[in-house]
Amino acid sequence: MVMPNIGAFIAWGFITALFIPTGWIPNEGLSQLVGPMIKYLLPLLIGFTGGKLIGGDRGGVVGAITTMGVIVGTEIPMFMGAMMVGPLGGWAIKKFDAAVHGKVKSGFEMLVNNFSAGIIGMILAILSYYFIGPFVNALSEGLAFGVNSLVEAGLLPLTSIFVEPAKILFLNNAINHGIFSPLGIQQSSEVGQSIFFLIEANPGPGLGLLLAYMVFGKGTAKQTAGGATIIHFFGGIHEIYFPYVLMNPRLILAVIAGGATGVFTLTMFNAGLISPASPGSIFAVLIMTPKASLIGVLLSVAASASVSFIVASLLMKTQKDTGEDEGDKLAEAANQMKDLKNTSAAKGGEINMADVTNIIVACDAGMGSSAMGASLLAKKVKSAGLNISVTNLAINNLPGDVDIVITHKDLTPRAIKQVAQAKHLSLTNFLDSALYDGLVAELVAAQGASAATSSPVEETKKNRSLN
Repeated sequence: MVMPNIGAFIAWGFITALFIPTGWIPNEGLSQLVGPMIKYLLPLLIGFTGGKLIGGDRGGVVGAITTMGVIVGTEIPMFMGAMMVGPLGGWAIKKFDAAVHGKVKSGFEMLVNNFSAGIIGMILAILSYYFIGPFVNALSEGLAFGVNSLVEAGLLPLTSIFVEPAKILFLNNAINHGIFSPLGIQQSSEVGQSIFFLIEANPGPGLGLLLAYMVFGKGTAKQTAGGATIIHFFGGIHEIYFPYVLMNPRLILAVIAGGATGVFTLTMFNAGLISPASPGSIFAVLIMTPKASLIGVLLSVAASASVSFIVASLLMKTQKDTGEDEGDKLAEAANQMKDLKNTSAAKGGEINMADVTNIIVACDAGMGSSAMGASLLAKKVKSAGLNISVTNLAINNLPGDVDIVITHKDLTPRAIKQVAQAKHLSLTNFLDSALYDGLVAELVAAQGASAATSSPVEETKKNRSLN
């Protein structure tokens, strides 16, 4: 629900950072956009998206109507409330449509559709106003109290013990935009900034790890670390460093130490961002940094990178040399851990590989993980001389004419629901070169055979035309 609307969150962050009285370019008129956007626009977008995911366009409309109930019923930004009632609206209208399917007399379809959405939306908005809104308000106050307790006790840096390992398992988007962004938006609306936007998105820990590989790594891993550093730090694609941890799991200690140091630095300087930094590029981080927090944010990134580099360097220097090329381990990282073992398998519809023209690598956001995977596969497809389009998209945006969809194994069921007729491949590491090599080989065999079969036919047609 949050990921498709990140652009709106960033727009709100830009407007806030630039035009509020303490912003970079104070403007009394334009600053009036800040309040309505965070109170109405963003929750309504989330509610609409949640309803649409369950009940299509009609579900989105009812989800937005329902969300207005929780918005008006409380004074705080209703992001959590929108996440609850948006899908509820979509579910309600979906159930109604299923109940009356085939029972509406011809000519009354539009009347029933419009009035059913309006009546159901109205009822749910009223219920949300009286019941769900106050519940979410109490829940938010409880969460805020818990967070403040952690901050006052100095325990907030300990969240890195859970956050960093979860990131390595490709749960970074779920953590950042599913947990920290809603909490951060609420805190930012109250105090002008939030530390939550940098708990997961801080590029420092990954930077330090990759720098350690550049200095103390060996083989292919050392050679590729430089390029990965640029992609990670400036491009904001944090997934690029995950395989470097998977190939040497004890280095998770380095990114945990770096993450905790970054959070501690932010708490010491009372620093944070105005809005989510997505992707987690240093440029996006700085753009979303208010003037008062600039020093604290920069020190947080630098300190987390330094600690991560030092810990990773010590772990790598003290590790016993087995003589194995780290490049080989990098390529096989996911296969070395049982829970992350590659489980690629064909699912969904059956297709003729000779007719494949469109392959999509999909993830939650359609940006980081899938972008890297699509880039890697596209190069292999081009090198093989295949005329096949390879792109990356968010799962919710998958088109109906796609031939092959490649997703993380945990996301495959969602992708199948979206485009059941396509062939689906599952993986656990979007940089899994072996899976892409196997797919390309299969495509070359199928399309090569098809070309060989069709050539005599084309030659016969050509001879006939000449005669």
